[in-house]
Amino acid sequence: MYNDTLPDSKNTHLAPDHAETVKATLGPVGENIQTIADTFYSKMFAAHPELLSDLFNRGNQKQHAQQKALAASVVKFASHLVDETAPDPVAMLNRIAHKHVSLGVTEDQYQIVYENLMAAIADVLGDAVTPEVAEAWSAVYWLMADVLIKAEKDLYASDGVKDGDVFRKGKVVEKTALSETVTAFTVEGDFTEPRPGQYTSIGVKLDDGARQLRQYSIIEGDATRYRIAVERDGEVSTFLTERVATGDTVDVTLAAGDLVLRPGERPIVLISSGIGSTPLTGILSYLAKHNDSRRVSYLHADRSAQTWAQAQQVRELVDALGDGSIQTFFRDSDERIDVRGLDLAGADVYLCGGTGFLQSLRDELAALPADKAPANVFYELFSPNDWLVS
Repeated sequence: MYNDTLPDSKNTHLAPDHAETVKATLGPVGENIQTIADTFYSKMFAAHPELLSDLFNRGNQKQHAQQKALAASVVKFASHLVDETAPDPVAMLNRIAHKHVSLGVTEDQYQIVYENLMAAIADVLGDAVTPEVAEAWSAVYWLMADVLIKAEKDLYASDGVKDGDVFRKGKVVEKTALSETVTAFTVEGDFTEPRPGQYTSIGVKLDDGARQLRQYSIIEGDATRYRIAVERDGEVSTFLTERVATGDTVDVTLAAGDLVLRPGERPIVLISSGIGSTPLTGILSYLAKHNDSRRVSYLHADRSAQTWAQAQQVRELVDALGDGSIQTFFRDSDERIDVRGLDLAGADVYLCGGTGFLQSLRDELAALPADKAPANVFYELFSPNDWLVS
């Protein structure tokens, strides 16, 4: 699922009285965002336990990552509505929309979120939530929801499926250890063609009966076959690694994700850290398969040479390119990526890794002088922290 057009965040406006109220209460809401988020999810899962067992990732819930992500995204969107100098959150909204369609989220679920989020704000802020405050923040939520609902409907339509109809059965036809902690799985089924760099959600039924989902980047694939790399970390990944064998069946969603290879003639620079190499390996696979003539530079940071799970495949793919190169940076040798020494001028840069890695590199890229700066920077991160790096 993919569209070239971004969500329409520019044509969203609060009524003047709502804008004044949101401005006045943005501080208290933002300061209490973690408490509001925790209260919100407690209320929602108490009323709808099926959402925790079958839709939301319990690992992210335990780490409080998902709780803060949703509420903080609403606050970030509110800031955009009332502050002309605030950055447009369109990139954040686009990533959220892609993650939602990869989980089969539908319009009716926004009402459930709304009811519990507003109840949480009222509980945490108490008497400060007057009818006027509640009305103003309701307007913020539904403006954001309307943008996402429209974007998600368009994404479902891009693959010609009904809203939410993204789950397919996938048969595991290959399972290969790439390192001590990373295993590659190949699943076959009636899917759709992935764009290079996209991901799929894999669902498994755990011992307690919960169907848990996690998103994995597609290393390579087509409409009948997806290959993913799974790092043994968390319930779903551990279950896949230890309990799922060749011949078994898992839930697989149609490919989604906004980090995709863009067409053009500009040089390509791929920069990853750890398991963040997976979507960039997908991009490399596509470039090599189609004999792309663009200059490609691949830079990878990892704990050590032994922990780089996709080293062999990446080296083979770069060797297959007409104009490709690799640089590696291993922490056990005190090596780190310094963008100031790279040839990035006019290039399309693709980043993938953890939150700290992305924040650091994006700041360094933004600080480059104009004559050394890339033309574009695209990125993906493997945690529900989009609001941090938007």
